[in-house]
Amino acid sequence: MPPSRASTKVIVIGGGGTLGSSTALHLLRAGYTPSNITVLDTYPIPSAQSAGNDLNKIMGIRIRNPVDKQLSLEARDMWRNDEVFKPYFHNTGRLDCAHTPESIASLRKSYEAILKAGSGLEKTHHWLSTEDEILARAPLLDRKQIKGWKAIYSEDGGWLAAAKAINSIGQVLKEKGVTFGFGSAGSFKKPLFDEDGTKAIGIETVDGTQYFADKVVLAAGAWSPTLVDLEGQCCSKAWVYAHMQLTPEEAAEYKECPVVYNSELGFFFEPNEKGVIKVCDEFPGFTRFKQHQPYGASTTKHISFPRSHAKHPTDTIPDESDASIRRAISAFLPRFKEKELFNRALCWCTDTADANLLICEHPKWKNFILATGDSGHSFKILPNIGKHVVELIEGTLAEDLAESWRWRPGSGDPLISRRAAPARDLADLPGWNHDEPSDDDMDVKDVAVSLASVKIGENIGEKVVEDGARVGVKVLA
Repeated sequence: MPPSRASTKVIVIGGGGTLGSSTALHLLRAGYTPSNITVLDTYPIPSAQSAGNDLNKIMGIRIRNPVDKQLSLEARDMWRNDEVFKPYFHNTGRLDCAHTPESIASLRKSYEAILKAGSGLEKTHHWLSTEDEILARAPLLDRKQIKGWKAIYSEDGGWLAAAKAINSIGQVLKEKGVTFGFGSAGSFKKPLFDEDGTKAIGIETVDGTQYFADKVVLAAGAWSPTLVDLEGQCCSKAWVYAHMQLTPEEAAEYKECPVVYNSELGFFFEPNEKGVIKVCDEFPGFTRFKQHQPYGASTTKHISFPRSHAKHPTDTIPDESDASIRRAISAFLPRFKEKELFNRALCWCTDTADANLLICEHPKWKNFILATGDSGHSFKILPNIGKHVVELIEGTLAEDLAESWRWRPGSGDPLISRRAAPARDLADLPGWNHDEPSDDDMDVKDVAVSLASVKIGENIGEKVVEDGARVGVKVLA
């Protein structure tokens, strides 16, 4: 092990989320001293405002470009074999469906790309051209609802128990003695620099705590563009989900059901162990634009600002989202179309124009690393993405990855991004009920006093950070 790893101090901002927790884990695995790794987040792991703190996420192989293919295959192998992640991969298969002429043509093009991709994918992906073939893979779909549908069935696909997987990382970090800071003591305010103002030497949090380190990693997900000026490279957007409770008898019927996705409708998952099904609709996303000045900007900017459901649990979803989720249920699960929906909420991600990650050193701030721009497809690479962030920290990141994830302002419009249509702003949508505060959502001082009420876990331990503030680690039951 190079001596520098043992002595190098690293701060991971947003360490309770997907990219941040993975980075912290791979710092440990690379041999960094646990007490020299500081994980900061507004909420304990798994962070309640992270998109990764979710019941489940889709697993599949993404072959849009060679980088995506590499990451997907790396991740697939780790979900299958790595003990930290293996329990949380439900390899039920994935059914990608289409029913309009345009979407069928696009799906067929995707299948032909899979056949050319190599790596054995042609053996694990199957084109389904009839209702009978689709029903053979997902027998509980309604034949009347899938008339004219085509599909790709992926044996590599399934779903990931998202919050539990991040929590598994959190347990490792705690057991190894990583330093934590949560609440206002874990919420980023600004970087700290050396005398000439060009090299980051740490950060200051909302409560005034200063943490010093050799490297700073900002992995704050949808909040990243609000914290530092990303010069328009990322736009944060929300998507909608809802849950249904099935009886034990109903849930048993859907055991081992593949994830069913239709780009015109949405998707649903196999029930979890408590009989809960998550359903999502599919659309270009919602924004929430405000005037705001992130650190490094010379003036205020028009920025899409996430609104944490963890902090605002009474917020509702737009009326049209409720209707479109019901429409998806009517197509996928018509027998449950009258079921009550609960835990309806917005899930915030941040898109880049080309849907590639933004993982690079800030061009003006040496030792300040950005790890963001998930573009809604990054949870599947939770097991391995942190390895590549560590490579960037150490200057060994492969050239093709560095090129794909480079700093690239002006390269396109992230508002449109991956769904080829602009997102719409929540302010324009009926039904989105919320208590818009007079102060800014960045004010997280009240979060610190409410950490004990986070519903997803129980406090299993404490650690004293250098400034004496006590923080807890939440671990799922």
